[in-house]
Amino acid sequence: MAEWRRQLFRLLFLALFFFSGIILGQVFSRHVPDAAGDELSRYLTDFLKVEQEDPASRTALSAALLYFRYPLSAFLLGFASIGVLLLPLLTGAFGFFLSFSVCCFTAAFGPDGVLLALAVFGLRCAVTLPCYFLLAVPSLERSMALACLSFGFGKGRRAAPVDYGREWWRRLAVLSGALLAGMCADLMLTPWFLRQLLERMLT
Repeated sequence: MAEWRRQLFRLLFLALFFFSGIILGQVFSRHVPDAAGDELSRYLTDFLKVEQEDPASRTALSAALLYFRYPLSAFLLGFASIGVLLLPLLTGAFGFFLSFSVCCFTAAFGPDGVLLALAVFGLRCAVTLPCYFLLAVPSLERSMALACLSFGFGKGRRAAPVDYGREWWRRLAVLSGALLAGMCADLMLTPWFLRQLLERMLT
Protein backbone atom coordinates (compact mmCIF):
# COMPACT_ATOMS: atom_id res chain seq x y z
CA MET A 1 0.00 0.00 0.00
CA ALA A 2 2.84 2.40 0.84
CA GLU A 3 4.46 1.74 -2.56
CA TRP A 4 1.15 2.35 -4.32
CA ARG A 5 0.81 5.70 -2.55
CA ARG A 6 4.32 6.70 -3.57
CA GLN A 7 3.57 5.83 -7.19
CA LEU A 8 0.34 7.83 -7.03
CA PHE A 9 2.21 10.80 -5.56
CA ARG A 10 4.75 10.70 -8.40
CA LEU A 11 1.96 10.49 -10.96
CA LEU A 12 0.16 13.48 -9.44
CA PHE A 13 3.44 15.38 -9.23
CA LEU A 14 4.10 14.91 -12.95
CA ALA A 15 0.44 15.56 -13.82
CA LEU A 16 0.73 18.92 -12.05
CA PHE A 17 3.53 19.92 -14.41
CA PHE A 18 1.59 18.59 -17.40
CA PHE A 19 -1.49 20.66 -16.62
CA SER A 20 0.67 23.68 -15.82
CA GLY A 21 2.14 23.29 -19.31
CA ILE A 22 -1.36 23.15 -20.77
CA ILE A 23 -2.30 26.40 -19.05
CA LEU A 24 0.89 28.11 -20.23
CA GLY A 25 0.23 26.90 -23.77
CA GLN A 26 -3.21 28.49 -23.70
CA VAL A 27 -1.80 31.75 -22.37
CA PHE A 28 0.98 31.98 -24.96
CA SER A 29 -1.34 31.05 -27.82
CA ARG A 30 -3.28 34.29 -27.21
CA HIS A 31 -0.21 36.27 -28.24
CA VAL A 32 0.11 34.59 -31.63
CA PRO A 33 -0.47 37.21 -34.36
CA ASP A 34 -3.59 36.96 -36.52
CA ALA A 35 -1.41 36.38 -39.58
CA ALA A 36 -0.52 32.97 -38.15
CA GLY A 37 -4.05 31.83 -38.97
CA ASP A 38 -3.53 32.62 -42.65
CA GLU A 39 -0.19 30.82 -42.61
CA LEU A 40 -1.82 27.77 -41.03
CA SER A 41 -4.55 27.83 -43.67
CA ARG A 42 -1.96 27.93 -46.46
CA TYR A 43 -0.04 25.11 -44.82
CA LEU A 44 -3.13 22.92 -44.60
CA THR A 45 -4.09 23.74 -48.18
CA ASP A 46 -0.64 22.69 -49.37
CA PHE A 47 -0.90 19.57 -47.22
CA LEU A 48 -4.17 18.65 -48.90
CA LYS A 49 -2.65 19.04 -52.36
CA VAL A 50 0.40 16.97 -51.44
CA GLU A 51 -1.77 14.33 -49.79
CA GLN A 52 -3.82 13.97 -52.96
CA GLU A 53 -0.74 13.71 -55.14
CA ASP A 54 1.39 11.59 -52.83
CA PRO A 55 -0.45 9.48 -50.20
CA ALA A 56 2.91 8.36 -48.74
CA SER A 57 4.00 11.90 -47.81
CA ARG A 58 3.68 11.15 -44.11
CA THR A 59 6.68 8.98 -43.61
CA ALA A 60 7.04 6.36 -40.95
CA LEU A 61 10.13 8.15 -39.66
CA SER A 62 8.32 11.39 -38.92
CA ALA A 63 5.41 9.50 -37.35
CA ALA A 64 7.81 7.51 -35.17
CA LEU A 65 9.39 10.75 -33.98
CA LEU A 66 6.01 12.15 -33.01
CA TYR A 67 4.99 9.00 -31.16
CA PHE A 68 8.22 8.02 -29.44
CA ARG A 69 9.98 11.29 -28.61
CA TYR A 70 8.34 12.00 -25.25
CA PRO A 71 7.85 8.43 -23.96
CA LEU A 72 11.36 7.36 -24.98
CA SER A 73 12.90 10.52 -23.50
CA ALA A 74 11.10 9.81 -20.23
CA PHE A 75 12.39 6.24 -20.24
CA LEU A 76 16.00 7.29 -20.85
CA LEU A 77 15.89 9.89 -18.07
CA GLY A 78 15.33 7.02 -15.66
CA PHE A 79 19.01 6.19 -16.08
CA ALA A 80 20.23 9.60 -14.89
CA SER A 81 19.98 11.41 -11.58
CA ILE A 82 19.31 14.64 -13.49
CA GLY A 83 15.99 13.09 -14.44
CA VAL A 84 14.66 14.35 -11.11
CA LEU A 85 14.79 17.84 -12.62
CA LEU A 86 14.33 17.09 -16.30
CA LEU A 87 11.32 14.75 -16.08
CA PRO A 88 9.00 17.43 -14.63
CA LEU A 89 10.28 19.92 -17.22
CA LEU A 90 9.76 17.39 -20.02
CA THR A 91 6.23 16.72 -18.79
CA GLY A 92 5.50 20.44 -18.71
CA ALA A 93 6.87 20.83 -22.23
CA PHE A 94 4.63 17.97 -23.40
CA GLY A 95 1.56 19.73 -22.05
CA PHE A 96 2.67 23.14 -23.31
CA PHE A 97 3.30 22.22 -26.95
CA LEU A 98 0.18 20.08 -27.14
CA SER A 99 -2.01 22.84 -25.72
CA PHE A 100 -0.35 25.55 -27.81
CA SER A 101 -0.88 23.58 -31.03
CA VAL A 102 -4.52 22.81 -30.30
CA CYS A 103 -5.23 26.43 -29.38
CA CYS A 104 -3.66 27.62 -32.63
CA PHE A 105 -5.98 25.36 -34.60
CA THR A 106 -9.07 26.52 -32.72
CA ALA A 107 -8.06 30.19 -32.98
CA ALA A 108 -7.52 29.91 -36.72
CA PHE A 109 -10.61 27.87 -37.63
CA GLY A 110 -13.07 28.45 -34.81
CA PRO A 111 -15.41 25.53 -34.06
CA ASP A 112 -14.05 23.60 -37.05
CA GLY A 113 -10.60 23.87 -35.48
CA VAL A 114 -11.73 21.58 -32.68
CA LEU A 115 -12.47 18.79 -35.16
CA LEU A 116 -9.29 19.55 -37.04
CA ALA A 117 -7.21 19.37 -33.86
CA LEU A 118 -8.97 16.13 -32.98
CA ALA A 119 -8.05 14.70 -36.38
CA VAL A 120 -4.41 15.71 -36.04
CA PHE A 121 -3.78 15.04 -32.33
CA GLY A 122 -6.64 12.83 -31.11
CA LEU A 123 -5.35 9.34 -31.84
CA ARG A 124 -1.76 10.28 -31.07
CA CYS A 125 -2.66 11.71 -27.66
CA ALA A 126 -4.88 8.74 -26.82
CA VAL A 127 -1.84 6.48 -27.27
CA THR A 128 1.15 8.59 -26.25
CA LEU A 129 -0.23 10.17 -23.06
CA PRO A 130 -0.86 6.90 -21.16
CA CYS A 131 2.39 5.43 -22.44
CA TYR A 132 4.30 8.54 -21.42
CA PHE A 133 3.09 8.52 -17.81
CA LEU A 134 3.48 4.74 -17.51
CA LEU A 135 7.16 5.23 -18.38
CA ALA A 136 7.73 8.58 -16.68
CA VAL A 137 6.53 7.55 -13.21
CA PRO A 138 8.96 4.58 -12.83
CA SER A 139 11.71 6.69 -14.41
CA LEU A 140 11.16 9.40 -11.82
CA GLU A 141 11.47 6.76 -9.10
CA ARG A 142 14.76 5.46 -10.53
CA SER A 143 16.23 8.92 -11.08
CA MET A 144 15.34 9.87 -7.51
CA ALA A 145 17.13 6.75 -6.28
CA LEU A 146 20.17 7.63 -8.38
CA ALA A 147 20.14 11.18 -7.03
CA CYS A 148 20.03 9.87 -3.48
CA LEU A 149 23.03 7.66 -4.18
CA SER A 150 24.90 10.52 -5.84
CA PHE A 151 24.39 12.89 -2.92
CA GLY A 152 24.89 10.27 -0.21
CA PHE A 153 21.34 10.13 1.14
CA GLY A 154 20.09 6.90 2.62
CA LYS A 155 23.47 5.60 3.72
CA GLY A 156 22.00 2.31 4.82
CA ARG A 157 21.23 1.46 1.16
CA ARG A 158 24.18 3.29 -0.29
CA ALA A 159 25.83 0.23 -1.80
CA ALA A 160 22.59 -1.19 -3.24
CA PRO A 161 22.33 -0.63 -7.01
CA VAL A 162 19.22 0.89 -8.53
CA ASP A 163 17.02 -1.94 -9.77
CA TYR A 164 16.30 -2.20 -13.51
CA GLY A 165 14.74 -5.64 -13.49
CA ARG A 166 12.64 -7.58 -15.95
CA GLU A 167 9.55 -5.53 -15.17
CA TRP A 168 11.38 -2.37 -16.25
CA TRP A 169 12.27 -3.80 -19.66
CA ARG A 170 8.96 -5.64 -20.07
CA ARG A 171 7.11 -2.38 -19.55
CA LEU A 172 9.22 -0.72 -22.26
CA ALA A 173 8.55 -3.58 -24.69
CA VAL A 174 4.78 -3.61 -24.12
CA LEU A 175 4.43 0.16 -24.36
CA SER A 176 6.68 0.32 -27.42
CA GLY A 177 4.34 -2.19 -29.06
CA ALA A 178 1.36 -0.01 -28.15
CA LEU A 179 3.09 3.08 -29.57
CA LEU A 180 3.97 1.22 -32.76
CA ALA A 181 0.40 0.00 -33.19
CA GLY A 182 -0.92 3.51 -32.62
CA MET A 183 1.56 4.93 -35.10
CA CYS A 184 0.49 2.45 -37.79
CA ALA A 185 -3.19 3.20 -37.16
CA ASP A 186 -2.41 6.91 -37.33
CA LEU A 187 -0.65 6.55 -40.67
CA MET A 188 -3.61 4.66 -42.11
CA LEU A 189 -6.56 6.58 -40.64
CA THR A 190 -5.54 10.16 -39.93
CA PRO A 191 -4.71 11.24 -43.53
CA TRP A 192 -8.15 10.11 -44.70
CA PHE A 193 -9.97 11.79 -41.82
CA LEU A 194 -7.95 14.98 -42.19
CA ARG A 195 -8.51 15.07 -45.94
CA GLN A 196 -12.29 14.89 -45.47
CA LEU A 197 -12.22 17.77 -43.01
CA LEU A 198 -9.91 19.92 -45.10
CA GLU A 199 -11.95 19.41 -48.25
CA ARG A 200 -15.05 20.57 -46.38
CA MET A 201 -13.34 23.51 -44.69
CA LEU A 202 -11.05 24.84 -47.41
CA THR A 203 -13.10 24.35 -50.58
